[in-house]
Amino acid sequence: MRLPPLPRAVGFDDAPFARRAGVRVGLAGVVCAGTRFEGLVWGHVRRDGWTATDEVCRLLVGGKFLPQLHLVLLDGLAFGGFNLVDLPRLAHTLGKPCVAVMRRPPDLDAVERALQHLSRPKARLELLRRAGPIHQRGGFTFQVQGAEPEWVEEALQRLTDTGRVPEALRLAHLIGSAVMTGESTKRA
Repeated sequence: MRLPPLPRAVGFDDAPFARRAGVRVGLAGVVCAGTRFEGLVWGHVRRDGWTATDEVCRLLVGGKFLPQLHLVLLDGLAFGGFNLVDLPRLAHTLGKPCVAVMRRPPDLDAVERALQHLSRPKARLELLRRAGPIHQRGGFTFQVQGAEPEWVEEALQRLTDTGRVPEALRLAHLIGSAVMTGESTKRA
């Protein structure tokens, strides 16, 4: 798959949320062409629920943005605590490469211990495993379905202005924070 000079991506991040079970969590999806903002979608998931994959699909399938996209970026595999995205199913449903970008490699032992306190821990752990290996390339840490890691590395570089967070994810974080708290947070 050939990457265009200005790839178009959507980046999803959850908004700040209360630490109560089942609380509704905002989900911002920011569309960028390269590092330029082009659009926004907004949805919701439940804290520690099971609908993250379906909600991302609902926000994109049939909408104006999906046909224009080259890839879908997620701020990790989980929204609203441990509402996990099924990365292979997402890539298949959308027909686009889907990438879970992480600031650093996760502590998988700590994640597995945390999952034991939630409903259906084995099913959640299986979603984490299905996402595939964790790659560290070009200063980025990610899991990918639907594309080769080399292609993703190049795409992430073209989608990042400064630092190691693609602009679509950085903006999704800032917008989610501002919508929920009245102002954006320092860290994005």
